[in-house]
Amino acid sequence: MPRTFVILNPNSGRGRGRRLEPLIRETFKFQGAEFGLTQSPGDEERLARVAIDNGFDRIVAVGGDGTTSNVAHAILESGRRVALGLVPGGTGCDLARTLDIPQNDLARCAEIVAAGKVQAIDVGKLEGRHFVNVAGFGFDMAVLERSFRVKWLRGELLYLYCALLEMKAYPGFALKSRVDGAPGPFGNHMMVIVANARKFGGGFAIAPEASVTDGRLDIVTFGDLGFFARLRAMGALMKGEHTRLPGVAAMQGTNAIFEFAAPPSFETDGEWRQAKGNTLTITTLPAALDVLVP
Repeated sequence: MPRTFVILNPNSGRGRGRRLEPLIRETFKFQGAEFGLTQSPGDEERLARVAIDNGFDRIVAVGGDGTTSNVAHAILESGRRVALGLVPGGTGCDLARTLDIPQNDLARCAEIVAAGKVQAIDVGKLEGRHFVNVAGFGFDMAVLERSFRVKWLRGELLYLYCALLEMKAYPGFALKSRVDGAPGPFGNHMMVIVANARKFGGGFAIAPEASVTDGRLDIVTFGDLGFFARLRAMGALMKGEHTRLPGVAAMQGTNAIFEFAAPPSFETDGEWRQAKGNTLTITTLPAALDVLVP
């Protein structure tokens, strides 16, 4: 029988993971699962590597997109086709939303893991880090950094609140790029999102046409928008209609090279990163990760 290891981040979702722990243990005990609790940021990778080395066939990530991404990164770095299971338990669980994994039904999530149906999904890679959902530059990063300072909201409301505060404050950035060898987004931008999946920020459909199985990444760009144009774009984003607006564009590609004026901060699956250089290469790894799905 497949062996299952469950990794739980107690601090995910502003402590929601800790509240879920007894239920998680009860729900998965019938599968003979073993458990590991993270103790510090990024500990998911260490626990996943230990589980892989010990021969587990399935690793279940309980938490948000950051927890999922760190576990996925460890699996991909190992070179083994260990299946990833998802149990939403964090502030943002956007890959789970894209894959139709329920947000508040532990029993159903456990059933999905037990059933063992696997879908091979694409993965993005940027500066040695794999991402399964999105990589973000600009306004997205400003919102993320502000969200770290807000302790009394979570999920969609947290992102919306921080986005509204950054509407006027964020200055934008300059970008040159090439996508699959051809000229890509150029000039001043408010935000650029490189999406593997459709949703980010707690459920917003940032890339409505994205697919995790098409071997491509969707690049969604918000240009040099003024304050009221930003408000309009964010309103449209909540409905998944932003790509129809002037100054907002979307394109697809397998590889992209982004050039910035200075090494930027960026996020992969909601995790803050600092670039090592001005030029970043983003690549697609088709069907690289096995995920347990309904």
